[in-house]
Parts: sequence; structure tokens; C-alpha cells
Amino acid sequence: MGIEWLKPAVVLGSLVYALIGVVVFCVCFVVIDKLTPYDLWNEIVEKQNRALALVVAAMSLGISIIVAAAIH
Repeated sequence: MGIEWLKPAVVLGSLVYALIGVVVFCVCFVVIDKLTPYDLWNEIVEKQNRALALVVAAMSLGISIIVAAAIH
């Protein structure tokens, strides 16, 4: 098997794909935040809306799984 995963091109490719995944996730989160009729941060942090926090967490996991599958 060897140490093929330690080659600079492989490490750089992994870092680039990870960065692309984080950017896509952030863009998706901002789009979802803009589509909702209220401010997500205000509802979750200041008003302590746990139900909305759970929905946003599930959405975040779903987007993360989709991005990871697309990159893989």
C-alpha cells in the first residue's frame, strides 16, 4: 500500500476539497438563512428557540453529508 496519501499533491488536493466543502456549506447556510422569514441567529441565541436550533442542526448535517458525498 505504501505512503501514497502523504504525497504533496494528495495532501494539497484534500485541503482544496475541504476548503471547497466549507465554502459550499457556508453559502448554503446563508441562503437558507435568507429564505427563512426570521433571523436564525436571533431566534436561536437570544430567544433560546431549541426547536429551531434542532432543525438548523439537522439541516447543517444534511448539507454536510451532501457536500461530503459530492466531494468524495
